Order: sequence, then structure tokens, then C-alpha cells
Amino acid sequence: MSALLATADRGQERPPAVITAAAYRRFLESGDGAALGAGFLQCPSWAQVKDGWRGRLVGWGPDPEAGRLSGVALVLLRQLPGTRKYFAYLPEGPVADWADPAIDGWLGPLLRHLRAAGAFAVRIGPSPAYRRWSAARLKSAAGPGRRLADVLASEVDPLGTAVAERLRARGWQRCGGEEDGDAQPRHVFQVPLTGRTPDDLWSGLNQEWRRNVRRAKKSGVEVVVGSAAELPEFYRLLRITEERDGFRLGRSLEYYERQYAALNAEEHGRMKLYLARHGGEVLAAHTMIHVGRRVWYQTGASADHRREVRPSNLLQWRMLLDAHALGADVYDMRGVPSTLDPDDRPYGLLRWKLGTGGEVVETLGEWERPLDGTANHALYRAFQTYLARR
Repeated sequence: MSALLATADRGQERPPAVITAAAYRRFLESGDGAALGAGFLQCPSWAQVKDGWRGRLVGWGPDPEAGRLSGVALVLLRQLPGTRKYFAYLPEGPVADWADPAIDGWLGPLLRHLRAAGAFAVRIGPSPAYRRWSAARLKSAAGPGRRLADVLASEVDPLGTAVAERLRARGWQRCGGEEDGDAQPRHVFQVPLTGRTPDDLWSGLNQEWRRNVRRAKKSGVEVVVGSAAELPEFYRLLRITEERDGFRLGRSLEYYERQYAALNAEEHGRMKLYLARHGGEVLAAHTMIHVGRRVWYQTGASADHRREVRPSNLLQWRMLLDAHALGADVYDMRGVPSTLDPDDRPYGLLRWKLGTGGEVVETLGEWERPLDGTANHALYRAFQTYLARR
């Protein structure tokens, strides 16, 4: 009976509409909205973080204008130079019921809404997982030339498989194909927290991690929660980390200051900066974000010296315990590389995260398609050429 009523309600849904940030947040905090597990990239505040993009908050359901919603989306719009048309990007969104078999009931109207707003193409990031690999399986599978795709997954999510098939049937293409061509990490590392005690989490760490946490404590490393005043120190360590580990995020100090201010203005304590100090000096600094029943370790940085006191291990252990205390279902350590070759430099990051005993999760990744119309298809091709030349 309830399923029939739900189907009837979906059939009475009105077209998507622009909604206020307050209405958007109320939905995310409601029982129905919280069950959809929105990530921080779909919070209204994220529009203030992304420089060069214009944000639009969209909601749909029985009566969007009155706040009766069944799904929402933060849409970032980027103008194609020389035109009045926009590329629409929904990072790790929309926040919707992807298990609904009547996906066209909300996805089609959403695309029509964006087309009317001037969008010529759309990129989305569906939330269902695709495949999972346990830490134990990946540790034993590491070897020369090996990659995640070479290892039989511990679990294949049937919902993720079904959503991928539905999107392909509707003309969507996975960005980068089977390779990781997304703006957000396709492979993430997660530590499940539901039903586990702090002792369970400690037992889940491998021997090296437990030894390093003990060493940090014995050496006098202290972990504290900082404030916006310490963001310049975090950024200084981040630049050192980028140079040492051979990557470049391309973000400025102002980016992190804007992010910290926007997320915490939306909800106090949504973003925290953790610092590991030793002898009065900050040796490591990591950021953490909390939304609903999910917690993310977003960005980490550490100094080149005194690495033997293992500040990052103790810092992460404190963050893991704090995520558990917040009642989070999962501690998401964000992106990991797809290589399992110990000689590949990026593998070191995966190996470090594997020590927490969690699992690698392959998301569905990002999907893209031009909107209907010959002109939109032409603009989409021009936009791809523009991005390739940047």
C-alpha cells in the first residue's frame, strides 16, 4: 500500500523550481532528505566556495515553492566565453532517490529546467557506489603493473550497476570512460563506523598504524582543533606536501579561507582544522567536514622534518574517533589512486589509507551529456575544445 502511495505522490510532483537556501537546508535535515545522504559538495554553501561559477538551488517534489520536496540539487553554472550559455555541473549530485525506477520522473524535468535556464550541457555525479574492495584483498593483490580493475571486487553494488545502465540508455556518457576522468575522485577510501566501538576501530588498524599512533603519543605529539587563524599555517604545510609528493591541487589560501567561512556560517563546526603539534611546532594539519551522518577527511598536509614522530597517524586517529563520536555512519578519507604497483609514487597514499582497515569504494563517477538541440550539441563540442586548450 505504501509503495502505491509513493508512486502516486511521485506522479503528482511539480516541475523543478529555484528554491531558497533555507528550504534546501530544511530538506537535507528532514528525515527524507537525510536518508539520501547528501555530500558536502551539494550543500548550499558550496556555491560560495567555487569562484568563477554561479550557483543555483533547485528543488522538486509535490510542491517545491511550499517546501514539499523529494529531491534537490546545487547546480554550478559556468558561462561559455562569448555566449550567454552555461555548462551546468552538479558535483556529487543531484540529491535524489537513485533507487527510484521512475528516474525519468525527476531527471527529465530537471534537464528541461536547466535547458530553460540557459544550460547547453550537464555533468552529474550520482551517489550510488559501484564496486568495493576490502583492505585485506588489495594488500594481497599489490604488484608490478597491477591496478584496481585487475582485482575481483569484494562487492558489486546492484543499484550502482542499474543506475549506470539507465544513464547510458538515456544518452549519458561516463567522463573519461573506464579511466578516472572526473573532477571529483572516482575511487575513495571509507572506514565504516556503524555498529563499531572505538575498540573495534583500534583493532581495525594494522600493526604499523597502531605502532605509529603509540609512537606519536609517547613522543609528545598533541592534536588540537584549530581555527581560521591557523589556515595560513595549514596552507604553508600543504605547499610543502605538494612539493614533496609531486602533486599540485592548484588552490590558493583564499580558497580554503572562503571554504572554512562559508561551511561554518552554514552550520557551526561543519568544517574543522586539526593540528598536530610537537615541541610547540605544527607538524601536520588536516581538514574535516561533517554533514548529517557523514564525515570526510578532505585535505592533509605535513612538514618534511620530524616525520619519525608520526604526527599524521595520531591526527587521523583523533579525527576517526571524533567522527565516531558525531554518530557518523562512515569516515570518508576521499580520493585514492587506482594503481596497486608499489613502485608507483601514488601507491604510497593508498597504502597509508589501507592501514586503517577500511575499503576502497569505486563510485559511479561523473556523467555528462549535451542537452537537446543542434545548437547545444555544437556548443558542447566547442566547450570541450575550450577546456582542452586551457
